[in-house]
Formats: sequence, structure tokens, C-alpha cells
Amino acid sequence: MAYVVLVSGAGSNLEALIEADVGKISSVVADGECPALAKAEAVGISTRVIPYRGGRASFTREILDVAGDAEALVLAGFMRILGKEAIARFPNRIVNIHPSLLPSFPGLDAVAQALAAGVKVTGATVHFVDELLDHGPIIAQKAVPVLPGDNACSLHKRIQIEEHVLYPRVVEALLAGRLSVEGRTVSWS
Repeated sequence: MAYVVLVSGAGSNLEALIEADVGKISSVVADGECPALAKAEAVGISTRVIPYRGGRASFTREILDVAGDAEALVLAGFMRILGKEAIARFPNRIVNIHPSLLPSFPGLDAVAQALAAGVKVTGATVHFVDELLDHGPIIAQKAVPVLPGDNACSLHKRIQIEEHVLYPRVVEALLAGRLSVEGRTVSWS
């Protein structure tokens, strides 16, 4: 099953998917120039930049046009919210990874939010995308302890280590049809 990866940043989760050789990435799409594009191009994956202009609906339509006959969308550090058209076209086939144990600390700066809240444990969450921010059914989570002296950078690096193991595993299960959703509960087979 071919899928499209949506990126906005450095591309470490994209790189983890490439290194794990998970399925066929048909294209990598970014909302602006970013290092992730170079990582895709270096291994011969088609890339495209779609600047965010004209609102969420038109931006989403452009992404769906590029997606073509892809079977899934995988968000890897993508910093935009997709419109309802994407959710309708790819029901339970859009996944995102977030650097917290959702539902705690959704949105931007999740690692800094966790540190500010004084939590002892945070982590990574892979979830299906719905129309709300960091809200869809949770597929998998991995806890990461907050250590004395942690700052946003040190904690985020440890979270990313877990993300790079967790995300390829989830995407592989998605592509193999081993994930099912009932309400907000995701089951693996």
C-alpha cells in the first residue's frame, strides 16, 4: 500500500520510516521548504511543496490532488490541520505522531508544556487524525520519564528515540490492515 508523508520540519520521523523500509512512500509533501524534503530526495522519493494559502479547505484539496491513489496519509512533524475532506477520503487512514501522552499536552510545544506542568512521565502518542487537534483515537503510546535537570531539548531527544521505534511499527500495521477502530478504541490484529 502506497502512502504520502506530510512534513514541516527536520524529518527525523520520515527518516525512521525510510530506514525501517515501511511500505512505499509515493510522495513527501511539505507546507514549505524544510530539511525533510532533502532526506526524501536523497533516496529518490518524489517531493512537493504546497504553501499554505487560501485557507484550510483549498490547502487540503491541493494535498489530496498530490496524494492521488495513495491509500494513507502519514503526518511526520506536519504542523498544519487538514480539512474534513481529507478525513472523509482517508477514514482511519491518516495517522499522526505527537510528543506527549495524549490527551495531555496537545498542540504546539508539548514537551515544554509537560515540563511546565511538572509531570514525571510524558512520552509519544500515535493516533488517528480526526477533525480536532491531536484528538483522534489513540493507536499506541510509549512513556518516557522526565529526569531531574531535563530541559525541552534533552527530553525531546529522548521522546524522539521512542518515536522512531513506535511510528514505523504503527505505520506498518496500518498498511497491513491490522488496525481496526470501534468508537475511540483501536485494536491490533
